[in-house]
Amino acid sequence: MNLSFFDQFTSPYLLGIPLILLSVLFPTLLFPTPNNRWVTNRLSTLQLWLLNLITKQLMIPLSKKGHKWALILTSLMILLLTINLLGLLPYTFTPTTQLSMNMALAFPLWLATLLTGLRDQPTTSLGHLLPEGTPTPLIPALIMIETASLLIRPLALGVRLTANLTAGHLLIQLIST
Repeated sequence: MNLSFFDQFTSPYLLGIPLILLSVLFPTLLFPTPNNRWVTNRLSTLQLWLLNLITKQLMIPLSKKGHKWALILTSLMILLLTINLLGLLPYTFTPTTQLSMNMALAFPLWLATLLTGLRDQPTTSLGHLLPEGTPTPLIPALIMIETASLLIRPLALGVRLTANLTAGHLLIQLIST
């Protein structure tokens, strides 16, 4: 079998089913669902403590209006943490090294923050399209450039994150061989 260095980034399959599905869904099994007869034990206490700690750290910089994002941000943080920790196990696959996963997470969050900013503070959001002190003849060109920059931002950041993760794994692979 002739493998290249980049074959380590291909998603493994078992019986024709991509194992990425298992690695993404497995961390959800670790979190029990509460019910009326839920008895607190060490695991549930530790999970609740960790959830409160992450939520508190995420919400400190936000205003009271921003606290409605607490559930989605905390859920995203815990998902990324468990998926990346799962990737530390031998013979497992880290989904965040794939561009598709990074773009699937980056684009909706970027769009939500952009639309929320335009809805809540339209003048401030649109004010970022034109730097202060710009000469009058350059205004139309700068607005088009800043708009293109704003629209390309999630793609550029997703590609950069994927390239950095891939380069790190590739460097480890090269050093180990």
